[in-house]
Amino acid sequence: MKLRFKVTLAALALTIGACATSPTGRNQVLLFSESQLAEMGDQAFTGMKEELKISNKAVQNSYVECVANAITAQVPNTVFSGQWEVVVFDDEQVNAFALPGGKIGVYTGLLDVAKTQSQLAAVIGHEIGHVIAHHGNERMSTSTLTNLGTQAVAQVINSQEVAYSGAIMAAIGLGSQVAITLPFSRAHESEADLIGLALMAQAGFDPRESVTLWQNMEAASGGQRQMEILSTHPAPQSRIANLQANMNAAMV
Repeated sequence: MKLRFKVTLAALALTIGACATSPTGRNQVLLFSESQLAEMGDQAFTGMKEELKISNKAVQNSYVECVANAITAQVPNTVFSGQWEVVVFDDEQVNAFALPGGKIGVYTGLLDVAKTQSQLAAVIGHEIGHVIAHHGNERMSTSTLTNLGTQAVAQVINSQEVAYSGAIMAAIGLGSQVAITLPFSRAHESEADLIGLALMAQAGFDPRESVTLWQNMEAASGGQRQMEILSTHPAPQSRIANLQANMNAAMV
């Protein structure tokens, strides 16, 4: 990578980072435009639909879509103004994700743990919280700056072949399969929890069910090796304590 490009990108990071603030007031470095993130999200989602089995159970699909639609109706148009695409993947993973550009994926394994509409809303709200707070952009930007001199990052920036880059796919939200490559930070997870709590309450779901959800998650782990959705996230008890501390504000 040429020195001029390094200097230009570093200067851009400082310029954008100085004026970018998360919903909870954190300073953020955001190098990528929302249109870039939306394009990456669309590419990654298309790849997943080609590679993974999609549920053919009409009732199950309608149920998930109904909950997701109630949550996305609360999302500001400045985040995404189009029609959200919701896909249920027939997979035992206890997980879900949301991508920039209005993409939501839910694995059927999650429905065994998120036992009510409100519990499912807590998960979907959390995942959309990552999109609202630009966490994918922030993780990609941080990774780009950290690895500014590497050929791999230069190729990603120049070609944007994100559909085949595990690290970039993880960065924009596909955490279940490649989260170890680029783990979600605890700050992002806690922030997404609070945004999700507000979204589910605004949509008419019971925010107290978010606590029950994480109690279910902890019970489902059975004290064994952590499930994928837990491996790079705060411990359930820490997450529950954070949700309970902010419950009164959500209940108003």
